[in-house]
Amino acid sequence: MTRSTRRAAVPQPFTVADYLLTRLKQLDVTDVFQIPGDYVKHFTQALEHFDGIRTIGAINELDAAYAADAYARTRGLAAVSLQFGVSTFSALNAVAGAWVERSPIVVISATPGADARNITDMYDVLFHHSTGDLDADRKVYENVTVKAITLSTNVGAPEQIDDLLVEAITHRRPVYIACYKEVWGQPCPKPPKAPLKPRRMHSPEAALRNAVDQAWTQISAAKNPLILAGVEVLRFGLSDLLKKIIDASGMLYTTTTLGKTVLDEKGDKFIGTYSDAASIDSVRQVVDASDCVIALGTIITDDYLALVEGKYAQMVLADTAGVRAGYFKYADVVMQDFMEALLARFKAGKAYPLKVKAPPQPKYPEPWVSNSDPVYDDKPEVITYNRFFQHSMKFLHDHDMLKDIVMTYGVSSAMYVATNAYGLKQGSYVSSAAWQCIGFETGAACGAQLGSGKRAWTIAGDGGFMMVCQSLSTLTRNKLDAVIFVMSNQVYAIEQVYVDMDAFLPGPQHTFDAFDILPKWDYLALAKAFGAEGIRVETISQLNAALKRIKGIRDRPTLVEVVIPQKDLPGQMRRLGSE
Repeated sequence: MTRSTRRAAVPQPFTVADYLLTRLKQLDVTDVFQIPGDYVKHFTQALEHFDGIRTIGAINELDAAYAADAYARTRGLAAVSLQFGVSTFSALNAVAGAWVERSPIVVISATPGADARNITDMYDVLFHHSTGDLDADRKVYENVTVKAITLSTNVGAPEQIDDLLVEAITHRRPVYIACYKEVWGQPCPKPPKAPLKPRRMHSPEAALRNAVDQAWTQISAAKNPLILAGVEVLRFGLSDLLKKIIDASGMLYTTTTLGKTVLDEKGDKFIGTYSDAASIDSVRQVVDASDCVIALGTIITDDYLALVEGKYAQMVLADTAGVRAGYFKYADVVMQDFMEALLARFKAGKAYPLKVKAPPQPKYPEPWVSNSDPVYDDKPEVITYNRFFQHSMKFLHDHDMLKDIVMTYGVSSAMYVATNAYGLKQGSYVSSAAWQCIGFETGAACGAQLGSGKRAWTIAGDGGFMMVCQSLSTLTRNKLDAVIFVMSNQVYAIEQVYVDMDAFLPGPQHTFDAFDILPKWDYLALAKAFGAEGIRVETISQLNAALKRIKGIRDRPTLVEVVIPQKDLPGQMRRLGSE
């Protein structure tokens, strides 16, 4: 027996790292995204050998954290392991987006240990990756997490880890945990076999009754009430409750962009997604005509500023911050309690007598044709934003693929155009619609696919893709068949819309601002370098041929450069810019 074999046979102690990993596995986290580092080595080594959780090595911190965010949105919880300082600070942008959009990520790190801290005190040494404050990471993360802790010992570690994870799954927001570097490898008792559960918060009875009574007064007085569903319904597992409210009330409903696919997009009550001026005409008309908007689980962003300003007094809003009915606020009323009480009112025979159907969805090739840039009407082979969706959505419908994909979007013209799509499955539209981060979509593809078990179908702007293009290598490394479409016009088009929309007018006298012009990339060469399939399409015919080809590529990711005119301005963006 060799020395290495004898060493391998020695039983290894169950450690603090093992405890956290066991708790994560119990909560159905079977993949942990990782950037390695010396301080966090005890955790990464435990992760590498932990049965039932795969290590997903990412190329950089944004890649890892975007992936973890999308994993959490599709699975319910995610974890990312990062090096102290240089990694945690790099990932901060992605974790901030998860905080805003309620995506529970466990951010795992390690700090210089007790020995390093003593050396610092004695000799005033600045350790690598440190700002000089060895608690700086935790202090920064306190701003974008519901709980941030650093464990200096294994004593009490199980209780602190449990409390941390309960906070994450209760509030559906990120948490941060670091240990002194040696603590991750210290012995720890094993956890109970029962998984942790979120705390169930309850409303004061009187406050709940007052909120429901006031809301019911407004609802029963309305002639055209409408439900506006948001992403918090999906995050907190209340989609079935929402559907019961829709069925019992007979009301029409829409969703925000961030809340798109909070339910399967089907039935005779769904009017389509409301994305302000980017919405199709029939959706805008129903929303404008509503005299009582019942917003459930919505994160109201400035995309909906006009809606809120115009209908504030007529709105009933229930979210994780409480309930508002008109001008009356009930901060201590829990959203789930309010929704359940509202459902009981409808079921008690007092349901609003509205039994109307949603406007019919525009028939193919609408809504894409009427929103496509009219400049290209006489050039049917030119790919525009809307023509891309016209043909790709038809392909997905015709081949019954919508049930098998999850779409990811950062903030881009494509994200707003995509809100016009209809027929997507619950939880299949993942976007950075509130934090509005350029580049999220490409980093999110890996996590969305691993978390959902469905094929990631990503539509990126070329500027966003350039920010995190290395994520393509992570997809290749993990043999994921995600598809990344890059809308290639060599400009930050969405940025230019809000800076000066005249730049989209024809003629050389109308030019883009220099800061919105991007470099030209060879995407086919990039795909080859990263081990992905590369396709370039310049015409509608080439796009349709590429879609057929993509369907059969299942052992590696595919990068598709979709060449569109630089000045293509979809109607959705023209209307948004005009506001």
